[in-house]
Amino acid sequence: MRSMWKGSVSFGLVSIPIQLYAATENKNVSLRQVHVSDGGRIQYKRFCTVDGQEVPYAEIAKGYELPDGEMVVITDADLADLPLATQRTIDVLEFVPLESIDPIQFDKTYYLEPQKNAVKPYVVLRDALHKAGHVAIAKVAVRQRESLALLRVVSDVLVMTTMLWPDEVRTPDFPFLREDPPQVRPQELTMAGSLIDSLSEPVLESEKYTDGYREALESVIEAKVSGNETTKPGAVGAKADVVDLMAALEASVSEARKSRSAAPAKSTSSRSRKAASDEEKPAKKAAPRTRRPKSA
Repeated sequence: MRSMWKGSVSFGLVSIPIQLYAATENKNVSLRQVHVSDGGRIQYKRFCTVDGQEVPYAEIAKGYELPDGEMVVITDADLADLPLATQRTIDVLEFVPLESIDPIQFDKTYYLEPQKNAVKPYVVLRDALHKAGHVAIAKVAVRQRESLALLRVVSDVLVMTTMLWPDEVRTPDFPFLREDPPQVRPQELTMAGSLIDSLSEPVLESEKYTDGYREALESVIEAKVSGNETTKPGAVGAKADVVDLMAALEASVSEARKSRSAAPAKSTSSRSRKAASDEEKPAKKAAPRTRRPKSA
């Protein structure tokens, strides 16, 4: 595993330097968007919707859109000035029973590894948590976002799970909750309880469950490879570049203007011929002007 964050666990007056590792990984089969006829990969470019120009990463900032459509641009310098005391510290706030936390607040989970010369305080906190049967509630900032987190012990390792803030958990509001509940017969509850008892296990053995969809998708891929149903995309040419509609329109307008500006020089001879032919035509008599009476 590769460390993704370095900091420390602040436990009272004790500071335990640690390294953070993602405890989980996504096992989904990665599929790319391709052109069905030749297997060429589909590319996307970042274009500004105002000027139609492609924007490099160095010129991209974050923005907060107001209700009236106005945009507040937030730069990296603005974010760097924000007070974030927990940027490199997992600040332990209190200890509570794990059962008192609703799992709906759980977000992502990470392993904590002690840095050199910090193994002893790490083990002290680990064993104290295990003995107390509690978990530690802390604050931490990962990727410029401060979160609540809980620390617990899993397989002799401290594990941190970031949590959603209470106002990030939606309150269920469904019509049936405001209606009178249906009448449930005791026999129906007894039957449901019997079903639960028949499917109950003392502990969860998640290893016995597998991802059937992923296995089926992998089988499809393997079958296509075995049957030589693969496509080798050709070299990317100029025509394979993704062209933004606004950019294409602007290029067309620019090209039209160039052609228009060059048109007088190319059509001088044609205008001369037209002028000569006009001279050969008999001149039209001018219409008599009507004099307007002078005002008194």
